[in-house]
Amino acid sequence: MPQDAVTKTILGVRTAVGAASWLAPRPAGQMFGLNASENPQAPYLARLFGVRDIALGVGLATAPPAARRQWLAIGLACDVADFLAGIAGTKAGYLSKTSGTLVSGAALGGVTLGVLALRHVERGELLAADT
Repeated sequence: MPQDAVTKTILGVRTAVGAASWLAPRPAGQMFGLNASENPQAPYLARLFGVRDIALGVGLATAPPAARRQWLAIGLACDVADFLAGIAGTKAGYLSKTSGTLVSGAALGGVTLGVLALRHVERGELLAADT
């Protein structure tokens, strides 16, 4: 996958997931098997997650080329933490196996994209997030 496509995919996913989590937190959570009706605070937490993803996307999209590696690394760290949180939630029993698999799988997708993008940076390829 070309680096430009990886960067655009990261930006698209972060924007879509972030906006959905902020604007429609209950349906967004339901896509991952989460039941917001059993936890009235869930929409608040979803919005915290959503604005984080939007901020990561905006940071990457607007950063000068020299700073894009840092934004990718920060996003990768967040995705790794999300993956580990999904595993921990499943092990602790507050996420069903289905929900745990869905949230961990989505986070693992972000980890994969982040690693691919950082490899392009390490090879000296310019991140063309603004093209």
